[in-house]
Amino acid sequence: MTIRAAIRLSGIAMFCAAILLGETPNPALASERVVIATTGGAYDAALRKWWFEPFTAKTGIQVVSVAATNAEMRAKATAMVKTGNVSWDLYPDGEIQVSSKDHLAISEPLDSFCAQFKDRQDLVPDACIPAGVRLFSTSTLMAYNPQAFKGNKPETWADMWDTSKFPGGRSFPNFDDPWRVMAAALLADGVKRENLFPLDVDRALKKLDTLRPSISLWWKTGDQSVQGFRENDYSIGQIWLTRASALKAEGRSIAWSNKAAFLVGDRLTVIKGAPNRDNALKLIAFWLDSPEIQAKVCEALLCTPPSSTAIMMMPQAVRDQMPSAEDVRDSIVIPDAKWINEHAAELLERWNNWVR
Repeated sequence: MTIRAAIRLSGIAMFCAAILLGETPNPALASERVVIATTGGAYDAALRKWWFEPFTAKTGIQVVSVAATNAEMRAKATAMVKTGNVSWDLYPDGEIQVSSKDHLAISEPLDSFCAQFKDRQDLVPDACIPAGVRLFSTSTLMAYNPQAFKGNKPETWADMWDTSKFPGGRSFPNFDDPWRVMAAALLADGVKRENLFPLDVDRALKKLDTLRPSISLWWKTGDQSVQGFRENDYSIGQIWLTRASALKAEGRSIAWSNKAAFLVGDRLTVIKGAPNRDNALKLIAFWLDSPEIQAKVCEALLCTPPSSTAIMMMPQAVRDQMPSAEDVRDSIVIPDAKWINEHAAELLERWNNWVR
């Protein structure tokens, strides 16, 4: 078969597949693409199945995902912008980080793009802001294996420090965003959530000293956190709700507590000088314009989508597991993004000196 014939057959196959999916193929060139970084694993799989592939079927634009940790994404994006050699188009950055000066220096301002969504009643008011577009909200929380304990189950950060009542290994993240570990330590030490910020770093590290012998895993990626749980490296750990829900979907024995949780989220960031900027914006618009896709992604990852319509499309059993308004009001900590960004370098230096 000649190369030309093979290409022709491939194009026919793509056309037929799109028809079967109920989509009208877009005459976009096969070379058109958009490159997005994700944290890989179950996170990337859910985005690919429910968002990237439907987008490609509708537009013909290929979505190329590259796996990296959150710290690697920020470092890579910064380096690419500084050198003028940008090979990625967008990545999800943390809700806290997008308001920092460092983020704004390497991201494409989205003022004009966001104008089309300002009157959308189904979207949360800050779904689209100049610094980035809300992918979803979730939480970092305490998850545990309920089969590891008889009787009462752990609910608070103080319970995580109680190794007599709740024996077994512990797990915490160790990357460039240590505030949540310090905050958990302070809450375990009796600090009220309304008095949590500014963080008392000395007190937090002193409290962490008492638990350090029981910490069996310092994870750097979401995949490491779930793999450690699968292999019984720890019985209680601080992980992302999206990863905990993926473990539950596997049939693992896992539970979590919204009484030991921090409200976090991801925003889609278009990198300054992105080679496929227009396609990146099309991908983001497709997300905001598709509540059914948001619903499927957040059903898989147990997150809160930016569209209220999407939330109503999710099964009631899934919605019941999402942090409720009462959880946010009564238990879940909303971090002080301004303070964290202003003290990020100091926090990281203190953390690195302690953890090594």
